[in-house]
Amino acid sequence: MQTAPQEMPLKVKTFSNATGGSPLFKALGHPLTAPKLQSLINSLSLLKRVAVYDPLGQAAEFEAMYDLSEIKITNVLVQNIADIGKPTLGLNAEPATEFSSIDVDAILVTAFDAAKLLAQVKHLLPQGVQVFSFDDARLPDEFLTNTRNYLDGLNFATNYVFFREENGHHTRLVTANYWAGYSKKNVGLWCCLFSKDGKVLAQWNEKLGDTVQTITIDSIEVSKRFGNIQFTGSLFIHFSGVAGHDIVKYALDNYGDDASVLSCTHDANSWPADLYAGLPAPRDGEQVLLWVQNSHPCQIPANGVGLSLMGSDEIVWIDKPVAGFATCAVDVASLFPQARWPQQFEVHAGRHFVRPRYEVIDSKGRRLIAHTNVERTDLKADEGIPGLSKLMGKGFILPAPILPVGRWKNIVLPTPMSTAQKNLPLTLIIYNAKGQQVGLFPLGKLDRGNIKDININKLFGNLSEREFPGGFGHLELVYDFSQGGEADGWMHALMRYEDTKSGHNTETSFGAHIFNTALVYKNEPQSYTGRPPGLTTRLFLRLGRDEDTDTLCHLIYPASTPWHAQSDTDLMLVDSKGTEMFKKTIRIACSGSLFWRYHDMFNKEERQLAGPDAYIIIRDTTCRLFGYHGLIKGEKSFCLDHMFGF
Repeated sequence: MQTAPQEMPLKVKTFSNATGGSPLFKALGHPLTAPKLQSLINSLSLLKRVAVYDPLGQAAEFEAMYDLSEIKITNVLVQNIADIGKPTLGLNAEPATEFSSIDVDAILVTAFDAAKLLAQVKHLLPQGVQVFSFDDARLPDEFLTNTRNYLDGLNFATNYVFFREENGHHTRLVTANYWAGYSKKNVGLWCCLFSKDGKVLAQWNEKLGDTVQTITIDSIEVSKRFGNIQFTGSLFIHFSGVAGHDIVKYALDNYGDDASVLSCTHDANSWPADLYAGLPAPRDGEQVLLWVQNSHPCQIPANGVGLSLMGSDEIVWIDKPVAGFATCAVDVASLFPQARWPQQFEVHAGRHFVRPRYEVIDSKGRRLIAHTNVERTDLKADEGIPGLSKLMGKGFILPAPILPVGRWKNIVLPTPMSTAQKNLPLTLIIYNAKGQQVGLFPLGKLDRGNIKDININKLFGNLSEREFPGGFGHLELVYDFSQGGEADGWMHALMRYEDTKSGHNTETSFGAHIFNTALVYKNEPQSYTGRPPGLTTRLFLRLGRDEDTDTLCHLIYPASTPWHAQSDTDLMLVDSKGTEMFKKTIRIACSGSLFWRYHDMFNKEERQLAGPDAYIIIRDTTCRLFGYHGLIKGEKSFCLDHMFGF
């Protein structure tokens, strides 16, 4: 390991908050495309003179992901006058009109759907020249939702999964074909499993229908299907025939032969970022592993990924390379041996991988897996936020469960999640299940590099059952500018829950939104579909697969301004084929919450009729709820994470 003064991110465009996700890097780096492009590069390297035609400015990303040094490129030609003379692939770009004066063996068009682009210059090309393009590495049409526009984002509804089947540890991905709610097209699913060193272990297709059916991929079943293989690596998933959006969401459970092994997390966010944050330092007796899953076919170079303590400019780089599509564990103590909770790290990822998992191993060998979040680099202080209280009440709210305090310790750690956040001016509010405020705790203007954790249980004092019925409720972090400070709307925190009965812990992190107000501030309250405000709820709740594993759910009704006095929330138990079997209606008070269990809400007969692959849709057309899901095995283990909506 070594320290270095600056970062060199992979020169690909992944995501813009203005334009959304970029499909080009997905198209170039797709596991089926990568070997075809490498074969094309090998063929071109045998020729004496190759010209590159770069009409859309995509050659730079191609060069970032593949080694083109063996190709003897003599000319780079462009279409846009503004690009003439710019350094491209080591040469100064020439106008496309120069095609008629060059002498080359082949032309590589660095674009998909190249036929139309070639037709525009066909009369200028040298006689008999060979022409190649990215189309030589296209995916088969059955992978594409829109065959007319290859770089349509819907063609690359993909994501990565941390997938493990090794030493008694297992993983299970659970989601639903929620695209069936937008279209009647049949959705397909292609899977590619990579080993720890980035080698392909297995590829297969899952056939899906036109209903919102359950999708479950279990590492035990995958292992058996392909000869009892063992692995810790990446599972790449590609959905075709999607509609509405290209975002692949899932819940991921990590479980073991030993009942004490249990944790859960969720989708990886399929656009690699420059920075991630929310990686905690270990407590005494703990080990924290950062799992780096290379999301591209190109190698992560030595010193391409590093960590820094939050609030510090010193970056310690990982001095070992990571092969394309490979997975490696980084022990944070090897880089920062003195760091301890509540210190936290920034991950300098250089756009090499999607939102990574981290694993905490305690002194008894118990493990929990959680995820970091994207740290924004494009934000600055928003001068409009301090004035929101006049029209939007509490404005941005970060809601989190307070699990029953008789069993769980509830700990919150505010987490800077933007490079612009030099301080976090916050107040913490505690509500009981009935929506009554029972505590308000100004936290002041928290310094980026010196944020302490807050033990919620210790804030309670001796609240009575009447004041805090059931022992559960929720907390809200909100902005408080009474002591100064700035805000950008990207407020985050890490929650840690410690089970005093099993000794099992879990962590989850998330960000703030504006909830349940008729007014709109920029893109808040966000909507999963359509324009804001988002004032309804549709959440997916995956369920435990056996009677020994119950499902926890904590639903919170946060409100920036006073909203409907109670929610009107349906819990729809749906079987694996997407058929609604049973429905329960619940009411949650505004600013209140409900902590419930699947086995209490639906009786044994109902659960058996729904089947082991059933799930629950949480639907409310009157308000926006925020939800958390988890699993619990008696007094042996439990896990908790926030839910996804669609």
